[in-house]
Amino acid sequence: MAEKLNILAMCGSLRKGSFNRMLMNTSISLAPEGMAIKEGPSYLMPIYNADDQNSKGFPPESDALAAAVRAADGLLIVSPEYNWSIPAGLKNAIDWLSRYKEVPFTGKPLAIQSAAGGLLGGSRMQYHLRQVMTPMDCHLFGRPEVIVTFAPQKFKEGKLEDQATADMIKAQLAGYEKYVRKLTGK
Repeated sequence: MAEKLNILAMCGSLRKGSFNRMLMNTSISLAPEGMAIKEGPSYLMPIYNADDQNSKGFPPESDALAAAVRAADGLLIVSPEYNWSIPAGLKNAIDWLSRYKEVPFTGKPLAIQSAAGGLLGGSRMQYHLRQVMTPMDCHLFGRPEVIVTFAPQKFKEGKLEDQATADMIKAQLAGYEKYVRKLTGK
């Protein structure tokens, strides 16, 4: 059997009862046999400011996240859409990591998922995240996509109860595993 892939998951929502956290946890539980998905370290850190970076260096949270990203075979970002875009905390973490001399995201395969209460399911956030991650030189996994619409109807008491959504997640993760193996040679 091939080596088990180490996938780092990041949730763009800080809310404990977030549908995106539920989606991330569901993805962790539905990971293919050849893939281990684990949540990364906290990305709560000061707002990026080049003056602070130059005078104080990188915050410890940024160093920990950068090390976790570097150690991973691939990344899974699961995030809500805030005001049609990326939540500020997640974007701030990306901004910090983009400032390292060797950007941790470079060459990393990236899959994206989102869940929302409405019809678009966070798709605008996914579009913006793809734009933001392109200059990081990561490898964006395209399809199948996971865009969970009408999330309150699909998650009950923290658990996914919609089989079509579970099947969509499984299909994405199976395709993503092949993609990561092709890019990493593992």
